[in-house]
Amino acid sequence: MADRKVLIVDDEIHIVQVVAIKLRNNGFDVVTAENGAEALELIRTHNPELVITDYQMPVMTGVELIENLRKDPRFVDLPVIMLTARGFAIEDEKKAEMNVAACLSKPFSPREVLQCVQDVLQQVSA
Repeated sequence: MADRKVLIVDDEIHIVQVVAIKLRNNGFDVVTAENGAEALELIRTHNPELVITDYQMPVMTGVELIENLRKDPRFVDLPVIMLTARGFAIEDEKKAEMNVAACLSKPFSPREVLQCVQDVLQQVSA
């Protein structure tokens, strides 16, 4: 499980830091970004096993990030966990269409995120 790379993208720096610390403390290699455009570049260079993205961000939203990823054959199946503000639920159809592995609504605990990451990666490798 060591050195499994995860990219976290959220324009709320405190969320990125809290989640990154929790994942790093559990053996993950974490790369972080503040918006979707930056995340897209980092995904192409770092090739993470999983992406955690916020739904609403400046420059490029989480949805736009995922749509861009799905156009690239290398990232068609890259697992993505979407973070959403309360009331910003994504319909199951849209989730399926974008191939989103899971959604977590804020506020969440770092432990919830860790569990979600582990569950998603376990499903992928199963």
